[in-house]
Amino acid sequence: MESMYLIKYGEISLKGENRKLFEKQLRKNILAKLKDIPARIDHKPGRVYLYTQKEYTRQVEHALSTVFGLVGFSKATPCQKNIDIIQEIAIQLAGNYRKNNPGRTFKIEARRTDKSFPLSSYEIACKTGAGICTAFPEFTVDVKNPDWTLSIEVREQVYMYGETFPGLRGLPAGCNGRSLLLLSGGIDSPVAGLLMAKRGLYVDAVYFHTPPYTSEKAKDKVKQLAEVLGTYIPSFKLYGVNFSEIQVCIAQHAPVKAITLFSRAHMMKIANLLAERIHATSLITGECLGQVASQTPESLRFTGSFSALPVFRPLIGMDKEEIILKARKFGTFDISTQPFDDCCTIFAPDHPLIKPKYDEIIDDFHSLQTNELIQKAVGDAELLIRS
Repeated sequence: MESMYLIKYGEISLKGENRKLFEKQLRKNILAKLKDIPARIDHKPGRVYLYTQKEYTRQVEHALSTVFGLVGFSKATPCQKNIDIIQEIAIQLAGNYRKNNPGRTFKIEARRTDKSFPLSSYEIACKTGAGICTAFPEFTVDVKNPDWTLSIEVREQVYMYGETFPGLRGLPAGCNGRSLLLLSGGIDSPVAGLLMAKRGLYVDAVYFHTPPYTSEKAKDKVKQLAEVLGTYIPSFKLYGVNFSEIQVCIAQHAPVKAITLFSRAHMMKIANLLAERIHATSLITGECLGQVASQTPESLRFTGSFSALPVFRPLIGMDKEEIILKARKFGTFDISTQPFDDCCTIFAPDHPLIKPKYDEIIDDFHSLQTNELIQKAVGDAELLIRS
């Protein structure tokens, strides 16, 4: 038996002449999520209709819940534009609800896009609601706080649906190009990458590992995070960069207080070069203003100066609790809190610079003469995961 899902999108509908490009990307992303499931899409103004077999309900609903750009989706019943048929199906849907739920209050939300239909939205709601109350006297109408809402949309045909599952909102990943995320094993960077995917970016990621100073378990932890990111972001790739030689050089020759800043600066420079190689046009970091010493305005000015590409920092104004809530929602928090240190933690000085003076510290950085090591690190970057 075939099931139909009515899919709503919001922000896309506000676009102008390029709206079709956003809609096309949304359809592409939905079908990519359903590549192993027989499914077809019919697109009408303001709505996307997905048709698939009932046996795939669980997989389809999970897939739709991970697609950026959707406001919500509902399993819907289409019917002819006839009020008697509408009433008949409404009674059937109310009966199905009655079997599985204790609540007995409801309301009808009717929307008549096709103005040629002889009844107004209010009249549709009144007639349909009266039919349900006649069939099930225990049901009562409550327009303010109902247990159940039946939606009726009169378009090219009539679509009727009950529960609407919330979507992730935002824009379809990929409609704003590609970016490269500096992914650590912490809480912040995975959330940053997902938030920028929500703003329409395809996101790839780069992880800096320092064997033997960091363990394979730390690397596996980042791979687990990448797997979660790949469930939300189409065509997601994780690159690994061996940072050991550069990290040792910094630890041996840089001022102790500047070790963390110099490490971050090298990562930005390498990420910038790798981004250009994979045709990404921006970088993403999980930096949050004032959270640690390397995230003060002075420190961010220094590390950010090593990227010629725009650097997006979507967490910059959030506090830690806000970030943790989002990490829990996306499913990355439990992985991020596994106790395996990354290279930034292992080589961090006890008393790092908080407010570096740019003109002074930039000379110390260039005195390291690490350009060859940087080029080698970029050249040896390996693809760890492809979703």
